[in-house]
Amino acid sequence: MSNHSSEDNGRTSHLTRKGKLKRTFYESELSRLQEELVKLQYWVKEHGLRVVILFEGRDAAGKGGVIKRIVERTNPRIVRVIALGTPSDREKTQWWFQRYVAHLPAAGEIVLFDRSWYNRALVEWVMGFCTEEQYWEFLRSCPQFERMLLRSGIILLKYWFSVSEEEQERRFQARLETPTKRWKLSPMDLEAREKWVEYSKAKDRMFDYTDIKQCLWYVVPADDKRRARLNCICHILSSIPYKDIAPSPMTLSERPPDSGYVRPPYEEQTFIPDLYENRAEVIGNNTSKLDR
Repeated sequence: MSNHSSEDNGRTSHLTRKGKLKRTFYESELSRLQEELVKLQYWVKEHGLRVVILFEGRDAAGKGGVIKRIVERTNPRIVRVIALGTPSDREKTQWWFQRYVAHLPAAGEIVLFDRSWYNRALVEWVMGFCTEEQYWEFLRSCPQFERMLLRSGIILLKYWFSVSEEEQERRFQARLETPTKRWKLSPMDLEAREKWVEYSKAKDRMFDYTDIKQCLWYVVPADDKRRARLNCICHILSSIPYKDIAPSPMTLSERPPDSGYVRPPYEEQTFIPDLYENRAEVIGNNTSKLDR
């Protein structure tokens, strides 16, 4: 009995009493996975791979959070994020996939789409921004489009971040109360909040048409942000075979001796104000005055 209990404790030592991941474990594991992402980017660059990863889900589902952690330690010239805004009047007259095709990767690149061509099956349809004909044409043509991408050699991964109605509401409230998060809520988001069931039906139909065996939808349970981020990054790493070909640490040679360079006088240059000069001294002086 005691051995079994000890094994259970070993398996759950990374969890809090409420079953959440402990911050120290989460940060340590995230750091480890980010190192693997760096190795992956070297492999992608060296072998000329073209990778497209789609992140879809309801508002506040956590798409941006995982994207942020992926690019945090990677090279923006290799791993880039595409988050397109509202189509222009000209773009509205184009073939639906056209403006997304322009952002597809060249050899040695990974492109992360923060929302993608699936806008037509979700936002555009639910909010009435496209016609019924355009909607059904998208559902019919999307699998063909994605098969074309796959045949061209592109690696395509699709993730749906699934969040509960209760958790979405909690995150909306947090955004309203936090000034630095308030930009994440738009009038469109608030309007979409009233259409939970409509979005559910649209998502189900989207899966019916586009969850094809050549390019599956991978669902990420996202009520727990930390778990969602780690699980999604782990899945990405497991979906693209790679090896560690990161270069060895470089050796810095000694700097060459001073060749007589003279820096221009400080007074001839324009510096920004140093608002924090001697900040510690100022705080210390203020504290001393309070003590007296």
